[in-house]
Amino acid sequence: MIFEALMLICFGAAWPFSVYKSFKSKSTKGKSIAFLYVIFIGYLAGILNKIYYRYDLVIYLYVFNSCLVFLDILLYHRNKKLSNNAS
Repeated sequence: MIFEALMLICFGAAWPFSVYKSFKSKSTKGKSIAFLYVIFIGYLAGILNKIYYRYDLVIYLYVFNSCLVFLDILLYHRNKKLSNNAS
């Protein structure tokens, strides 16, 4: 459990910066929506694993990280719409 938590903390440390960059830049440059969806699905799989097989406090790290990735996905779509309207 400790190594799983450490891995999620390390991966999760990057998401607030990614969300901030997406919010401020209003651009999709440097973003891959496919990558974001793959990561989001991976976090959902981790949550389901915790619910069905090994429920422990690490589930909150999965939930937190998946919320940040979902927010980045929403910002991607917003920024894509903004760039399409500007053209």
